[in-house]
Amino acid sequence: MFIQSGLGLLSTPSNWFMNSIAFWTFMLLGSMCIGGFFMFRKFLKVLPKADGKSKLDWQNYWVERSRPLWSDETKAFLDQLVQPVPGPFRDIAKHSIAAEIGKIAVESNAKEVTRDHCIKGYIVATPRRDNRFLVNFLEKNKIDYSAYQHLFK
Repeated sequence: MFIQSGLGLLSTPSNWFMNSIAFWTFMLLGSMCIGGFFMFRKFLKVLPKADGKSKLDWQNYWVERSRPLWSDETKAFLDQLVQPVPGPFRDIAKHSIAAEIGKIAVESNAKEVTRDHCIKGYIVATPRRDNRFLVNFLEKNKIDYSAYQHLFK
C-alpha cells in the first residue's frame, strides 16, 4: 500500500491524520492563550481602583473633558503619531494616548490642545520602547524635542 520511507510517523494515513489533529490542537490552544492574555489585560483595566473609577472610566472622562480643546491640526498630528500601531489596536492606542493628552491639557488650563501637549502625552502614555519611534518621527519632521528629554528617562 504505502511505501516505507524515511519519514517514519508520516508513513500511514492514520499517523498523518493524528499528527494533523495534534498540530491544529496546539495552534488552537496557542491562539486561545494569546486571546485570553489580552482579554485578561482588558479585564484588569475595568476593575475599579481606590477612588471607585476604573482606568477606562478615567480615560473616557479625560477624553470627554478635553473634546472641545482639540483642533483638526492636533487630531491629524495624533493620527500621525499612532501610525506605527497595528491596525486592530490603533483605535484603542489612540484613545488611551488622547486621554493622557487631554489630561495634560486640562490640568494646565490650556485653551486648546497643542503639539506640545501631544508630544508630552504620547511620551507619558506609551511604553519606553515606543520612544524610539517618537524620536525618529520628530527628527524626520524637524521638530525640536530637547524640551522633552526629561520625560524620556
